[in-house]
Amino acid sequence: MTVDGGVPRPVTAGAPATPDAASTGPAPLRRVPDATVARLAVYLRVLTEMLARGVRTVSSDVLAQAAGVNAAKLRKDLSHIGSSGVRGVGYDVSRLTAQVESVLGLTRSHAVALVGVGNLGHALAGYGGFAARGFGVAALFDVDPALVGTEIGGVEVLDVAEIPRVCTERGVTIGVVATPAVAAQQVCDALVGAGVRSILNFAPTVLSVPDGVEVRKVDLAVEMQILAFHVSRGGPGATASTPSASETEKVFG
Repeated sequence: MTVDGGVPRPVTAGAPATPDAASTGPAPLRRVPDATVARLAVYLRVLTEMLARGVRTVSSDVLAQAAGVNAAKLRKDLSHIGSSGVRGVGYDVSRLTAQVESVLGLTRSHAVALVGVGNLGHALAGYGGFAARGFGVAALFDVDPALVGTEIGGVEVLDVAEIPRVCTERGVTIGVVATPAVAAQQVCDALVGAGVRSILNFAPTVLSVPDGVEVRKVDLAVEMQILAFHVSRGGPGATASTPSASETEKVFG
């Protein structure tokens, strides 16, 4: 099936690959803007859904609409990774999916260590969607004696003192910090000391890291405050619209 402006078109079996569609080979080593990287992750989710539905090719307009961006921005983003569609045909979904995965470093699995298995950490540890996308939880850590030794999703919770040894032994590449703010920097230091170079921080504090370490911060309270601002801009008595099921699925699916 082909999606081009929402109109299905038959695809001849065994047809040759689109000549300038995304290559499945190694992605070119070029500078990709951070904002583009964030959108590439969204494009990948949409492309994966299209593959599951049997979509073979898709126009930039349809792909952009599904991803919530305009077509010009999408085409510019994809040009950063050396991908361009064919006029009148669009993008080969399978090839473009493979190229985006390559650029995002998803051609290999990543071992994740999560530190802090309180309410938020426990929910993150038990979410099966991470492993399905190549981010398996390889280690869990906490300081609470009541939690150490328990299991979440088949992974035993270990004491934080074990971070250096366990992260090294299990080849952890991504660390997730879900601790109170007061403990976050010490945990971050331990992860970095164990060779972890990518950290997702849920603690409400700014982490200090050496060059070569990437930190992404997720502050749910700040996001709520931003939403509150937009609600207030609607005037007295304004209420936020309820997200649709499809919008909720995009975030939590």
